[in-house]
Amino acid sequence: MTEESADDAAGPDRIRSIAVHREDVANALEATLRSDREVVLRATPPFSGRMRARLHALDAGGNGGHKGNGGSDDAPAPLHIDPRDLVADVPQYPEVDDTAAELPDADLETRRERHAESVEAWRETVRERVGSTVEIEVDGGVRSVDVNALG
Repeated sequence: MTEESADDAAGPDRIRSIAVHREDVANALEATLRSDREVVLRATPPFSGRMRARLHALDAGGNGGHKGNGGSDDAPAPLHIDPRDLVADVPQYPEVDDTAAELPDADLETRRERHAESVEAWRETVRERVGSTVEIEVDGGVRSVDVNALG
């Protein structure tokens, strides 16, 4: 019975809050929207009441899937949080073609500068919109936990 209690204590059901860096959320969201890669915020076991979730590409190292963690079958898997779930009202990412359409008579350097400004404004909006709660999967169910946005 003691072993079961220890196993339960290490699971994601213990999590009350997740700390994420706003810049990590913006980076993960941009990578997810701009490529075919799946980039998440990941918290790794052992789990506790307050966890830090860090930027992680699921395809990195060949072991990026949601299943397993390379350890024993009894150990809990890492918790993966989609960055879209952390941002309230995800803004549309600025595309190069849209910038070019807005400035049809501008030279290439001006368009590049304007696009870079648009991307930075998008990133700032994402950082400002990191929510205060997120739903995570726990034992086949869904549970809401607090989000502590850093930075």
